[in-house]
Amino acid sequence: MNSQDPRRRIPRTDTLLASPVATAAVERLGSAVVRRLVTSAQDRARRGEIEPDRVPAVLADSLQQVRATQLRPVLNATGVVIHTNLGRAPLSPAAIDAVQTAAGYVDIELDLASGTRSKRGLAARAALLACCRSAEEALVVNNGAAALVLATTALAAGREIVVSRGELIEIGAGFRLPDLIASTGARLHEVGTTNRTHLQDYEDAIGPDNGVILKVHPSNFRVDGFTSAVSVAQLSELAARRGVPLVVDLGSGLLRPDPLIPDEPDAATTLGAGADVITASGDKLLGGPQAGIILGRKEIVDRMAKHPLARAVRADKLALAALEATLTGADAPASRALHADPDRLKERAERLAAAVGGEVVAHDGRVGGGGAPGVPLPGWAVSLPAGVASALRTGDPAVLPRVHGGHCLIDLRCIPEADDARLTDAVGAALGRPQPAEEVVRDERPS
Repeated sequence: MNSQDPRRRIPRTDTLLASPVATAAVERLGSAVVRRLVTSAQDRARRGEIEPDRVPAVLADSLQQVRATQLRPVLNATGVVIHTNLGRAPLSPAAIDAVQTAAGYVDIELDLASGTRSKRGLAARAALLACCRSAEEALVVNNGAAALVLATTALAAGREIVVSRGELIEIGAGFRLPDLIASTGARLHEVGTTNRTHLQDYEDAIGPDNGVILKVHPSNFRVDGFTSAVSVAQLSELAARRGVPLVVDLGSGLLRPDPLIPDEPDAATTLGAGADVITASGDKLLGGPQAGIILGRKEIVDRMAKHPLARAVRADKLALAALEATLTGADAPASRALHADPDRLKERAERLAAAVGGEVVAHDGRVGGGGAPGVPLPGWAVSLPAGVASALRTGDPAVLPRVHGGHCLIDLRCIPEADDARLTDAVGAALGRPQPAEEVVRDERPS
């Protein structure tokens, strides 16, 4: 390399690493990532892709764009409020702030006044009991499946669990309730048929080896027509008379009745009807973090909390903080999306269509996440050519639309209004890219 070679002007590695932008990035990304980006910027200059004096600016831009996680933020334009593939419910600002607070040292199991150990998750427990006064006690574990596993293990390991055949559900990724319960060491005693189960079926099945009566809300499907099911109140009377606990798995995490989805069972009503324990998820209709919610009679919940498995499935400090903030703060984003005003959605869709083109069409959103199956959420969407969907998904920011009936539908129900400008820019950029000649058209909205 002669003295006139422009590559001699490429900044040294130690100089770049010592720059303020690089040293700040090390705290966020780690030294290995920063060093790799430094080398990449230098290599681009060596190949002649950029001028040597551009290396610091290119490095700064790269450091700004790189995230500490490979997870990418996505604008949810499907109209599905609880979208499992997108992480279910987005956290509220209060919950995000709570997670940041809990990221450091916190008094998760410490009484600061006395300096002694305290019970874990007291604040989240208190918030749950304040929101669901029908419950005597609360317990939080790491997800809804864990809540049900803990209930069946603590109350019926090695014994029978009576459950209706019509409630032996399968949810996403091939996850089946019978397999889950079998893993606990309990034995299923199925009663009734797929479409009809009667109180006498339960009565006949309960014997000295029975540990639990289990009722499961079939949250991701509906059976219509010639059907019959036994109510919680009926099962409660039977359970009390036969001396076995009644556990009800609600799934969706609705704590109180919601007139928008009247057929979706809630914790307060279910406990009021006589359930001993309910289990539910925290990241569905509750709108919080992934968590398993357990509410019910103190004697039963305490029995579950003392079981050795409770330690293995306990919630971490971030989930507990986010759950508390979700319960005590303003309406969560999922609730706002669920109850979005259709007229306002139409106004926003019309504004988007005026900026990027396309046609505003009526479009029903969905609750998603296995909640309120078949219940439409009236709204509007901007209809674009189906081929633009790929560019939207791979753009920055990434936008997930619904591809249906040969059209790419942009539904703003789950997009915060503060992101409308970002969405408009993203759609405009996607429309400006060359479209593929053919694209497999598929409905990208979960059922």
